[in-house]
Amino acid sequence: MSQPQGDTAGTAADVLEDLRGHLPEECLITDPTRLAAYDCDGLAAYRVQPALVVLTDTPEYVRRAVQACAAHRVPFVARGSGTGLSGGALPHADGVLLVTSRLRTLHEISAADQRAVVDPGVINLQVSKAANPEGYYFAPDPSSQQICSIGGNVAENSGGAHCLKYGFTANHVLALDVVTPEGEEVTLGTRAPDAPGYDLVGAFVGSEGTLGVATGVTVRLVRLPQEVRTILAGFEDTDQAGAATSAIIASGIVPAAIEIMDALAIEAAEAAVSCGYPEGAGAVLVVELDGPAQEVAHEFDAVEQICHTEGCFELRVATDAADRAAIWKGRKSAFAAVGRISPDYIVQDGVVPRTALPQVLRRMTEISAEKGVRVANVFHAGDGNLHPLVLFDGSVEGETERAEEVSGAILDLCLEHGGSITGEHGVGADKAKHMPKMFTADDLDTQQMVRCAFDPDGIANPGKVYPTPRLCGERPGRHTGPHPLQAQGLAEIF
Repeated sequence: MSQPQGDTAGTAADVLEDLRGHLPEECLITDPTRLAAYDCDGLAAYRVQPALVVLTDTPEYVRRAVQACAAHRVPFVARGSGTGLSGGALPHADGVLLVTSRLRTLHEISAADQRAVVDPGVINLQVSKAANPEGYYFAPDPSSQQICSIGGNVAENSGGAHCLKYGFTANHVLALDVVTPEGEEVTLGTRAPDAPGYDLVGAFVGSEGTLGVATGVTVRLVRLPQEVRTILAGFEDTDQAGAATSAIIASGIVPAAIEIMDALAIEAAEAAVSCGYPEGAGAVLVVELDGPAQEVAHEFDAVEQICHTEGCFELRVATDAADRAAIWKGRKSAFAAVGRISPDYIVQDGVVPRTALPQVLRRMTEISAEKGVRVANVFHAGDGNLHPLVLFDGSVEGETERAEEVSGAILDLCLEHGGSITGEHGVGADKAKHMPKMFTADDLDTQQMVRCAFDPDGIANPGKVYPTPRLCGERPGRHTGPHPLQAQGLAEIF
């Protein structure tokens, strides 16, 4: 799949020439064989080989690389661990890929003020492991938390199973050291909460690398709960599991996490990790309760009663870390596990109001049957964040196109029910074409104006998030003929 490429003035060779002498040669990759290793992120359906890869061992390397790109108006894309699922870190063919995964210093864990200061390449789970001895952890926990980086979490505003109670990455980032697209080093936010003025940290988190590159992140740590209970409940179908979810939330309980997997997702997880979920279940519900012991005990009694009332035929309870890990093993492995039952798959990410889940799931089943495309469902039920896994075989003519059609129809369904085209995976290259379905032209222009305020030349991750590179960085002056992207219908000048 090709992606639109932005306007450039100099070339990556100019950037390379500038960086030689300032960065070690081993940090500058131009060999085509080695470049191929960076041609995609976690969304492998999109592949673009970058012109130059820069391995940034220090924030100074990031600054020098961005300054060189700015000097020559060469596009750049920042990449952490490369686990993103929307093509947000897809390279630019004429640009520079800045790899921050070697920036892995965990500078500070402070129990006294519940803060951690980390490099962007630090792995998500490492923050919690470092903070656990002090009685704290980092709450955002995307399924890829064993390999995804904090910098990537910041770019995509990642969530995870526990964001229902604890919020997304944006709720846990207090300050950012950033290299702007013009190469300036700035600090956004403060270690203290509620910094005065515009919420620039809030603007940056979730901006998908379009407003600059984070080189340092100060995050909030959360105290480990006194008690945790994880419940696994088996139901005949997703309607029953969805009804139990709605009843639990309606009772006033806010679980730390509440997840649903349907029969096909369970089949995949069993094939991959033998998770031992209730035999014959058409859906399983995973509910995690945490907090003071007495409160958790009270909530557990209520959840148990609700599950049985809504048709649960088997209920298990984990009370220690090993049992909890066993229950979560199937859920956390679900995305990769579908590779056991299908050669190819699309991980979709959409959101609907929780109360619309039954209607949306039934319609998704109908769409799947009409198109002859299997869809496995895994979702954060508590906040209506769907992760349908659209299964297909790319080697069979027409299957890829049908799978993409189903994937797009699911997003349309989310919007019809008042939802969103993404919950936590971002827009990236994959969903930019869907943005006009959710926002008006004026909405998109307003968002572009914010982007242009940070990046007037449009060199930071161009071609992502918005449906066309609307060329906010076009310099005034005489031009010969239409812009190539405009002529191709890929861009518009405004």
